[in-house]
Amino acid sequence: MTSVTDGTGMRRAPVRRVEPADAARMRALRLEMLADAPLAFLETIAEAAARPHAEYAARIAQVSAGTHTAQFVADPGGRLVGHAGGMAHPTEPGLTVLYAVYLTPAWRGNGLLADLVAGVAAWSRACGRDELMLEVVVGNDRAYRAYQRLGFVDTGVRVPHPRIPALRELQMRRAA
Repeated sequence: MTSVTDGTGMRRAPVRRVEPADAARMRALRLEMLADAPLAFLETIAEAAARPHAEYAARIAQVSAGTHTAQFVADPGGRLVGHAGGMAHPTEPGLTVLYAVYLTPAWRGNGLLADLVAGVAAWSRACGRDELMLEVVVGNDRAYRAYQRLGFVDTGVRVPHPRIPALRELQMRRAA
């Protein structure tokens, strides 16, 4: 696969569901994600780096098929440059939780975020879930604005950050 440009000349990378063969490239992207945005994810870079490759491979195999959880990547060939995951909400049957959304800095601002979210949304609809929900750290205005541009609406719900209790996260939702 190679990156392509759209009609405006912006670089694009094909978005697809992860495959078991992506384990090593997904591990590299995960470490990049944690180094670049440590507050946005539920583990530390040290925890992720200590995890054996076999665990990454098993996780990628798990999310490469099925209706409970899925991960999508932006793959221009070579290194993966974007990621978004989705999982069925444990108590709301029609809801998919969007998680671990990330774009390599050089690939931000070119529409790739919309493509990743669209991949999760299409999968969610195919699974019978018509709504997406995500949480953003309060104060992460760049992410908040980006999600607003994609149609997410702040619900007013605030929850403690799962790893840093002093931080709060805000909940946003939109149709899948």
